[in-house]
Amino acid sequence: QVQLVESGGGLVQPGGSLRLSCAASGSLFSIYAMGWYRQAPGLRRELVAEITNSGNTNYADSVKGRFTISRDNAKNTMYLQMNSLKPEDTAVYFCNLRGWDQSVYWGQGTQVTVSS
Repeated sequence: QVQLVESGGGLVQPGGSLRLSCAASGSLFSIYAMGWYRQAPGLRRELVAEITNSGNTNYADSVKGRFTISRDNAKNTMYLQMNSLKPEDTAVYFCNLRGWDQSVYWGQGTQVTVSS
C-alpha cells in the first residue's frame, strides 16, 4: 500500500505563487510515475503535470511555462511550483502515483483558490 499526503494549498491572489508538496510513504518499490491532477467544481479531474521515474515530465497546455513539477527521491516527495496563478487554476489538486503493476494511488487533495 501507498499513502500520499498533499500540503501547500491555500488562497492566493492572481499572479501569485504557491508550492504544493506530496509526501509518499509505504511500498514505493515500483513507481512508474507521479503526477498532479486537479478538479474544479462541475468539471472532470484533469492532469496538470506528471513526472516519470526517469525524470521525464509532461504538462497540460494550460500550465506550461507557469508550473514546474519536481521530485526529491531521497525524501519521497513530489512538488508542484505554481507561478503566475490565474483564477481558472482554482481547484482541488490531487497527488497521484502510478506503479509499473498498473496500481494507482491518490491523495486526499488540497484546495487551491486564486482570487482577489
